Amino acid sequence: MYIVVTGAAGFIGSNIVKALNERGMTRIIAVDNLAKADKFKNLVDCEIADYLDKEDFIQRIQHGHFDGEVEAVFHEGACSDTMETDGRYMMENNYRYSMILLDWCLEQDVQFIYASSAATYGGGSVFKEERQYEAPLNVYGYSKFLFDQIVRQRLPEASSQIVGLRYFNVYGPRENHKGRMASVAWHHFQQFRSEGKVKLFEGSHGYPDGGQQRDFVYVGDVTKVNLFFLDHPEKSGIFNLGTGRAQSFNDVALATVNGCRALAGEAPLTLAEIRARGLLEYVTFPEALKGKYQAFTQADLTRLRAAGYTAPFASVEEGVTEYVQWLARA
Repeated sequence: MYIVVTGAAGFIGSNIVKALNERGMTRIIAVDNLAKADKFKNLVDCEIADYLDKEDFIQRIQHGHFDGEVEAVFHEGACSDTMETDGRYMMENNYRYSMILLDWCLEQDVQFIYASSAATYGGGSVFKEERQYEAPLNVYGYSKFLFDQIVRQRLPEASSQIVGLRYFNVYGPRENHKGRMASVAWHHFQQFRSEGKVKLFEGSHGYPDGGQQRDFVYVGDVTKVNLFFLDHPEKSGIFNLGTGRAQSFNDVALATVNGCRALAGEAPLTLAEIRARGLLEYVTFPEALKGKYQAFTQADLTRLRAAGYTAPFASVEEGVTEYVQWLARA
């Protein structure tokens, strides 16, 4: 039996493949679109059974090529660019493709664990997996939101597992290919290495400099939750996947600067000290993001904890420190 990972060469998908390898699992079918070829680097240190282009994979399952041969599907493949304006492409890529996979997994009794997003909540302040709190701000969030609605319709009659994981602000190894869509921590590391300082958007949405708060979750914790549900096929539902803590962008900047300083054998500084030394700079908030930007997120983990996931989540200080060390080795 195989495990399928879509978006396998991407950020979270490649981390899932690596985590499966660390369990000794190599019968993995990696599915992706390598139009942006640099993503292949995320799989160089991974062991897989086969690689398929996303369109080839869909055609094959529709023709019965994998019937009875797949144990589980981790569906991570999606366009995650929140600035994408081509709604037709977004809905075809994120919504329709997911629908085909869901139907096939239900027909085959295959575990289906997929990536949803905190973007489904839009600009709200309550982050519970309930319809009344969902109001996406962009077409990416809408594509995820609409698929979640279909899943809710299917769950009562589903005979096999369906799990949607609403990722909050994920950061960590194997996101180099994402460019401008990479995490704040990745950008801060690159900025500090090239310019000797990090940059944050200046005050917006009523928050002071760098004070916007998000739920930043380390990708290592994200993979652990995915594998928890793989181990528990009897558990289904839509679950938030964040830390349950909101931390500021200033916290990310400080952790990155101090992580880089530690690599050079230098002592950590306070936020006031990095500002005074010019190691943190505030820049104008982009017009293109206004009205499409979540200034605050904080996952309500009630459902995830009730499902039996009890492990702690890394704080920004812990996760970014580990990430900076990985980036320095990469």
